Amino acid sequence: MAWYLHDLERALGPDRGLGDGRLRRELTDLLRNGLSPDGQDRRKLIELLPAIQKNYLTRWADSVDSSRPPSAERLAKAVATHLLDCGHSSGQLHRWVRAFTREPQASLADLLDSARELADRVDQEFEVIVPFISVPEQQLLVEHLREWLSPDEASAWFKAQNLTNPERQNGAFRYRVSAKDAVADARTMGGLVRRMENRWSYSRRSDKTLRPCGKVWVMGAAKPLPLLPPPRGVAIPSLMRERTMFDVQKSDRLDEALELAAPLDAGPSTSAVTGAWAAIEALLFHPGDKAETKVGRAVAGDRLAAITACSWPRAELTALSYQHQPPAPDKLSEDLANCPNNQRRSEVVANALGNTSLVITTASDSAAADRMTAMVQDPQPQLESVRRVFRGIFRRLYRQRNIVAHGGSTGGVALEAALRTAAPLVGAGLDRIVHAKLAAGVKPLALAAGAENSLALVGDAMGQPVTGLLG
Repeated sequence: MAWYLHDLERALGPDRGLGDGRLRRELTDLLRNGLSPDGQDRRKLIELLPAIQKNYLTRWADSVDSSRPPSAERLAKAVATHLLDCGHSSGQLHRWVRAFTREPQASLADLLDSARELADRVDQEFEVIVPFISVPEQQLLVEHLREWLSPDEASAWFKAQNLTNPERQNGAFRYRVSAKDAVADARTMGGLVRRMENRWSYSRRSDKTLRPCGKVWVMGAAKPLPLLPPPRGVAIPSLMRERTMFDVQKSDRLDEALELAAPLDAGPSTSAVTGAWAAIEALLFHPGDKAETKVGRAVAGDRLAAITACSWPRAELTALSYQHQPPAPDKLSEDLANCPNNQRRSEVVANALGNTSLVITTASDSAAADRMTAMVQDPQPQLESVRRVFRGIFRRLYRQRNIVAHGGSTGGVALEAALRTAAPLVGAGLDRIVHAKLAAGVKPLALAAGAENSLALVGDAMGQPVTGLLG
């Protein structure tokens, strides 16, 4: 826990939502005391949490008008994270933000006022039904349950909602669930159905299947919602580029790691977190590490953090190279058009930043250009900061894996949040490991060692350029 408390204290430094008074000092003191499981400091922290949450976004809004306003990205991250922690779904928040971007008269103050209203919103009770195409042994297993609706009862429910094209179904479960929004409610339903499917897997009737329709119907809503959450954003494009996606006859450690990590994109949370960490540890931990590190097997995550941090500049610069779209061709656009590959495109943009203004149209691309300009001008502190953030994300993934695998708990409050932040980064790191192995024959531990060297020397005359930190 020591590393976690240290990282948390560091993260709280720029958090304007804590204010500048006694609340911040009290929280910092509690973290430094260690928070033993049954100690008074932990109880004090629990009692302090409501005071931290109350007016959290108001304090951020006040900081916008201060003499030291936060950056746009830091403010956006704070608002989004707080609303997610309050229980709002990412899908609903995305729609909320998009609605604001379509309002030409809406100001930042309006957005923050609306965010405060969302944060203060109490849970709503939703009535939902989850229709099934087939439910094995209906008479024995479900007809005695209060939440079960027979096919006729489910059809009557659809008819009462004035739905002209209801799902073809053979019965449904009806639940009343408290949630912040309908999308969060649907996510809860998805978890319940997965639990049913897991339980049915213990039956001996493998010839009969439990088959949901794949949609959730919320009372009062005109359209259904997906039963399953969207993918977590894991992608390994090197398998496509190197044309090895279906080359599966041989099996080495990398192939086995990819199979272990397969549930990370769309699998159940418990399988995702355990499989992802098993893959990371299989590739980036060595028995000899026991004599070299005090952090144990968490060092595998630290090494993946170094790899992903080294891959970040080139990925950002390459993406920016495709967003430069001046009204008429300029020298930069002509240079980019002559680049034979993405490696060269990233180099051209890196050389241009600071001397040439990119012609981009979206706020997110402008923020990316600002990040890359700062990184190109002074890469070492910027990349060290990124590595520190990534390391914290992977260590939290490791902790959640331990809670699942060793604690036997599947309902950890931080499990979904850990997966939300870690999954795309794990995919990015595995992609670099796959590329290094297939394109250059570099093993994962050697790639991690090279990444650590590159981060130590970046910005020095002996170091690698920011677009070639992984070679």
